[in-house]
Amino acid sequence: MSAETETGTRAGRDRGLLGRVRASPFLSELLSNRLALVGLSIILVVVTVAVYARAFVDFETITRVQFGANPPRAAPGWMALFGTETQAAGLLHYPFGTDGQARDILPRVLYGAWYAMLYGTITVGISTVAGVGLGTLAAYYGDVTDNVVMRTMDVLLAFPSLLLALALVAIFPDDLGLWRAVAALTLVYTPRFARVIRGAALAVLEDEYVDATVALGARDPRVLVRHVLPNCLAPITVQSTLNFGLAIIDLAALSFLGFGAAAGTPSWGLMLSNGVERGLLTGEWWWSFFPGFFLAVTVLGFNLLGDGMRDALDPRMREAID
Repeated sequence: MSAETETGTRAGRDRGLLGRVRASPFLSELLSNRLALVGLSIILVVVTVAVYARAFVDFETITRVQFGANPPRAAPGWMALFGTETQAAGLLHYPFGTDGQARDILPRVLYGAWYAMLYGTITVGISTVAGVGLGTLAAYYGDVTDNVVMRTMDVLLAFPSLLLALALVAIFPDDLGLWRAVAALTLVYTPRFARVIRGAALAVLEDEYVDATVALGARDPRVLVRHVLPNCLAPITVQSTLNFGLAIIDLAALSFLGFGAAAGTPSWGLMLSNGVERGLLTGEWWWSFFPGFFLAVTVLGFNLLGDGMRDALDPRMREAID
């Protein structure tokens, strides 16, 4: 076969793959959902901000305590547009104002996006792997395995998630900072994935092709990895996306209550706590407004995308809601 023919064949294959991707019912449904596109756009912006902050923001500068008990403070920059010349000068240097230690709030809020995405990804990733593994094994082997795994998950699900996280996070030493919040939330989220994936796996295991695969001599790992898990990707994807936003807000809640980020860390939850305790009492509302705004918008983005993915993967649910 000549080089031109090989090139044409490869191009045809590429066009075929691209055509199949474009013709995917899931993608067409997702892209036609405006709210899902808004959510995806928000997430892309937050990820870009997080990567920028990690690459270009000096961590030592935004966490350093620069002044004593009476530090100088700057008014919010956008308010300075309507103020005096001295206030207007702060617009250039402190667009979001400064906190009680005269630290610029803008780079701290931007770096908070990196913390939210990093620890949120770790929390959801570990809990997804653990929950999918436990749920799949419980569905496939049944009997004793199913009872032991799912009754344990039911016990964990019986507690309110935040209260259970607070109880678990108290076990770990304070030196771990946000890592202890990650460990606690991982244990809290794992039962949710296990229950959802168990139900999806049970439905897949009732199909005849699974019985045929087992009859042909396929071993358990091959059946689970090649046939069961690929057909459970829809609920896994939706559950992961929705829990990502929940993980970010729970990490912030634990930091807000003093069980997450260490003092001085540019975490949205800790910045909110400092702003509520000291900023609001003195009329300096911008301490908590900007981290709270970024937190709310980020969680909204994941919720919108998760709802759009759920509707795209399960149109029957959308019809039932409508």
